[in-house]
Amino acid sequence: MSRTRQFLDKLHPYFAHGGRFERLYPVYEMVDTFLYTPPDVTSGATHVRDAVDLKRVMTYVWIATIPCMLMAMFNTGYQANVAMEAIGLQSAPGWRGAILNIFGYNSANPISDLLHGALYFLPIYIVTIVAGGLWEVLFSVVRKHEVNEGFFVSSILFALTMPPNAPLWQVALGISFGIVLGKEVFGGTGKNFLNPALTGRAFLYFAYPASMSGDAVWTAVDGFSGATALGLAALGGVDGITQGGISWWATLFGFEKGSLGETSTIACLIGAAFLIYTRIANYRIIAGVFLGMVATSTLFNIIGSDSNAMFGMPWYWHLTLGGFAFGMTFMATDPVSAAQTNMGRWIFGGLIGFMTVLIRVVNPAFPEGIMLAILFSNIFAPLIDYAVIKVNISKRARRHV
Repeated sequence: MSRTRQFLDKLHPYFAHGGRFERLYPVYEMVDTFLYTPPDVTSGATHVRDAVDLKRVMTYVWIATIPCMLMAMFNTGYQANVAMEAIGLQSAPGWRGAILNIFGYNSANPISDLLHGALYFLPIYIVTIVAGGLWEVLFSVVRKHEVNEGFFVSSILFALTMPPNAPLWQVALGISFGIVLGKEVFGGTGKNFLNPALTGRAFLYFAYPASMSGDAVWTAVDGFSGATALGLAALGGVDGITQGGISWWATLFGFEKGSLGETSTIACLIGAAFLIYTRIANYRIIAGVFLGMVATSTLFNIIGSDSNAMFGMPWYWHLTLGGFAFGMTFMATDPVSAAQTNMGRWIFGGLIGFMTVLIRVVNPAFPEGIMLAILFSNIFAPLIDYAVIKVNISKRARRHV
């Protein structure tokens, strides 16, 4: 038995019912179940056993985001170092500059890029963990129930959708909105109908658009402005992207400006393969999002437009631009807010793919569409499941007429 477990066991009487710190018992339970196997396990021959509990599900999702986290740090630092070299800036401002001056700034040095990006990603992630975690503990203490691991995933997904230059106080405000109004007011994990991470991100986008969009927020260098590939596409389609010096391969691997963890399609697809292999994510939703995007973009390609270049953008560009791959992999597959029936998952995913392309093409003022498409589909997920079940009941009834 480890010293940590012995220490917790000694403290247990103080946290147990009737103890001095009874109201803090959920906090103890959170630590205990996170580090060890839950004490409540089935026994007897009549129970169905499954090794995949909520903790393991959330842990697997977090592991699946590791490629995106690494790419978030590397690409953020790379873009910042390139921008500093372009404008002749010799040092980053503030405490980051004091640390980076020791190692230097060199976009050709992966270690320098990774360290530079980590100094932007880690503060955002830490603030997300602290601010959101406080709300989780507060609601658990008030309701006297155990703190679950749902926030473990929401925190990393929210952090990876943030721009590198996002003010930390806005990060805290956004995750607070997502946790409190996107999940806890409905009863907590398993009872929310919207994705908490996306809810917080959408709140920040509409409340503080200057900090969440625009050319100045995507590169972690003060005074530098550079459009994302999706922003260039909204102005000039594929030609606008290539004229801006960005190739399709750059968008595939993630060497472009954008949100911290959403730029690399390869990193997202690695995570998708892991989630599908471990059966954490349902492949029907991912396939539905992809097929919906391909069908809608192909339709717009056939229709064409002389005034809107986005009509001509092929599906493989939509796949790698913006946060499409990230949303398809990690946001759309949320088991709580997504559809629950097998046919409903296909429809749910197809609706997301359709809405994403529709927003990108028809509404060029909002070049990114995956965030709103997922939130829109979350609202209709219960209705989709209801319709699927009703149709299935009707079919069975007709067979016995």
